[in-house]
Amino acid sequence: MISLQMDMVQYDCPYIDTTVENDVSFYARQWDFDHEREELETRIVVDGDDRGTVDNGLRTLRDHPNMRGFDLLRRDGDVALIRSRIEQTNAMAVIRDRGGYITGPFEISDGSEIWNVGFDREDVAEGALSALERDNDFSVESRESMTLEDYYDLMRNVDPATSMLDGCRELSATERATLRAAVEDGYFETPRDATLSTLAETFDVSKMAVSKNLRRGERKLLGRIMEAIEELDVEET
Repeated sequence: MISLQMDMVQYDCPYIDTTVENDVSFYARQWDFDHEREELETRIVVDGDDRGTVDNGLRTLRDHPNMRGFDLLRRDGDVALIRSRIEQTNAMAVIRDRGGYITGPFEISDGSEIWNVGFDREDVAEGALSALERDNDFSVESRESMTLEDYYDLMRNVDPATSMLDGCRELSATERATLRAAVEDGYFETPRDATLSTLAETFDVSKMAVSKNLRRGERKLLGRIMEAIEELDVEET
């Protein structure tokens, strides 16, 4: 199995077009393809800096010419869950026609999306990448060749891995940015290379706001990590 992570720019994708016009992000892990209608149905989370930004993003997405269906399932301030149907994009057709398959969640922001796709053979993957270059812009962020043993290990541990991914997806954009800066700037090192004060200056907010974002992010991730550990313990007994 050849596993690829790609940063993809499609020119016929409603989600990408929406992130170009609005400061919102999309996260999806559940999808279903209708072969007869050539439509992709997705349950997808929409995240923005505030309620108004999300409202504008949802409006742009709903009115996109390539949208086939749109339902708002849940809404909580600056986060929304929608069910949407879009017509097959060029890149989707290329991946499907060459036997490719989805191996991980989608993340869409700032005019591009992260794809996680797999192919059974190296030559098939190369053919797909060559075909994608005709009508799409993309970069291969990572490429991994998995043995049968690696693939088996991945399948056995999919539940703990999903718990970890769920924790990452539960983070808001602000929480992700704050945790990333804290790690990169050395806030968690001993001795610390960063403090709440320096992080507050980075984001131009109060120390209380930074502390709150760090605690919320840590709580979400640690909760999911403990779930993953419990699942691993059950598998080993």
